[in-house]
Amino acid sequence: MKLRDLLPRIDRPLAAGPLDTEVSAVSSDSRRVGPGTVFVAVRGGQLDGLDFLPVALERGAAAVVADRPAPEGHEASIPWIQVADPRAAISAIAAALCGDPAAELKLVGVTGTNGKTTVSYLCHHLMKSAWHRAGLLGTVVTDDGNELRRSTHTTPDAAVLQELLATMRDAGCRGAALEVSSHGIDQRRVADVAFDVLVFTNLSQDHLDYHRSMEAYAAAKDSWFEQAADDPRGKKPVAVINLDDAHGAALAERLRERMRVLTYGFGLAADFRATGFRQSDRGCEIQLEARGKSFLLRTPLIGRFNVMNALAALAGATAAGVPLRGAVAAMADSPQVPGRMEHCASRDGVHVFVDYAHTPDALENACRTLRELEPRRLITVFGCGGDRDKGKRPLMGKAAARHSDACVLTSDNPRGEDPAKILEEIEKGMGPARYRVVPDRREAIRIAVHAAGRGDIVLIAGKGHEPYQQLADETIPFDDRVEARKAIEERPGNHR
Repeated sequence: MKLRDLLPRIDRPLAAGPLDTEVSAVSSDSRRVGPGTVFVAVRGGQLDGLDFLPVALERGAAAVVADRPAPEGHEASIPWIQVADPRAAISAIAAALCGDPAAELKLVGVTGTNGKTTVSYLCHHLMKSAWHRAGLLGTVVTDDGNELRRSTHTTPDAAVLQELLATMRDAGCRGAALEVSSHGIDQRRVADVAFDVLVFTNLSQDHLDYHRSMEAYAAAKDSWFEQAADDPRGKKPVAVINLDDAHGAALAERLRERMRVLTYGFGLAADFRATGFRQSDRGCEIQLEARGKSFLLRTPLIGRFNVMNALAALAGATAAGVPLRGAVAAMADSPQVPGRMEHCASRDGVHVFVDYAHTPDALENACRTLRELEPRRLITVFGCGGDRDKGKRPLMGKAAARHSDACVLTSDNPRGEDPAKILEEIEKGMGPARYRVVPDRREAIRIAVHAAGRGDIVLIAGKGHEPYQQLADETIPFDDRVEARKAIEERPGNHR
C-alpha cells in the first residue's frame, strides 16, 4: 500500500517526503522494523521512541510517524508524518494494512477489573460450540483459528492485534472474544477495532500505579463504550453490562439513549437474570430468566462471581449471534479456565484451589466462594505484586483476614521492590487475624498445605495461571499449581 493511501486514515497528519513510498507494516518497536515498515515513535513513561530512530532507519524503515517535526538533518527521502497522537496512528495504519479484519468478524470485547479472562474464555467456548471456529485473545491463551499459544499481554499493541484479527479472519473464524484492558483502551490499542458487543464486568481498585486515581481508571473503561456509541464503524454495537455493579448500573443508564444495552445480574431488572443459585464442589446451577423464557443453567465453575461471568458470556455471545438455547446447553460443558478458581490438588480430605485473585474485590469473592463449600477451615496464601498499585495492599490483607481462618503472607512477583516492605504494607490490613509471614512462596505453599487437615481448603491466590515469579533482576519458573501438587504429595503421613 502506498503511504499516501494511509493518510486519510490518520487524524490530521502533517506529511513531508515522497508519499508514493510502498509500506507493508507498522511498528513502534525498532527491533521489529524491516524494509517497508512505518516506524512510529511513541513517547512512554520512561523511553522516547525517537531515541531509537537511528536503529529503525538502519533496519530499513520506509517512513516515520512522530508527534514532533523531523529533526535537523533527517534524510529527506524518508517520509516524515507528524501527528498529535502516535498511538492512534499505529492503530489506524495497522487496521488499514490488515484490511480492516474486524469488519468481517463478530467481535465480543470484555473489560472490567475482574472476570475478563473467564468471560472471554466462556464466550469463546460458546462461539466455538455454535460456529466450530472462533478466535480468543486474552491474558492466558490466544486462539488465532489455527493454533493455541500462550499469551504475553492481555491486550497486545495495535499492530499485533490487527495481525491476529487478520489471521482469525483468514482461518475462517466467524467471530472472536477479546479481553480489553484499561491500558489497552488508554493506549489506543483497540481504537480501530469495530466491536459488535462490549461487555463490562465490574469496577474495583486496581492499576492505580498507571491510572493514578479511581476516577481516571473508570474514565478509561467508560471511554471505550462512548467511542463505540459515537463511532460504531458500520456496526450496531451492543453494550452488555453488569447491573449489580454500581458503576455498571450508572454506565448502562448513560448509554441507553446512544446504543442498545443488555444487562445481567441477580437483580429483578436484569435482562439476563439468575435465580435459585445452588452450588456444590462440582459446579453451580441457576435458573436463567432471559428473553421472556426460563432455562436451567449449569456450569462446572463454582461461585456466585462465576455465575455472573457465565451470564456475561451468555449475553455477549448471544448478542453476537449465537443461539441462546444452544449456548445454555453448551455452558454445562464449559472448560476450566487456567488459574481461575482451579481445583488443582486434593488428598486426605484437603483440597487446594489456585486463583488469580489479585485485587481486594477478587480475593474477597474467592474466599467467600470457598466458604460456601463449608470447609472446616479456610487457609489463604497470598501476596501483592511489586512496582504496582500500593494502595490495595492493606485492602488485600483486610479481605483475606475477614474471610479466612488463617493466612500465609508471601511474595507475589516482587519485581524491583523489597519483598519484606510489601509484606509489611499487607500486614497493616490484617488486624488481629491469625497469620504467618513467609516470604519464600514455595515454602509458604508447603507450610499452608502441610498445616491443613481433613475438611480444610487451601486457597493460593494472586498468580493463577502464571508460570513464573518476577524478581528484581530475573524472572524464574514458578507455577502455584505445580507447587501445590508437590506440597500435597509431600504431606506428612501420605500413603499411596
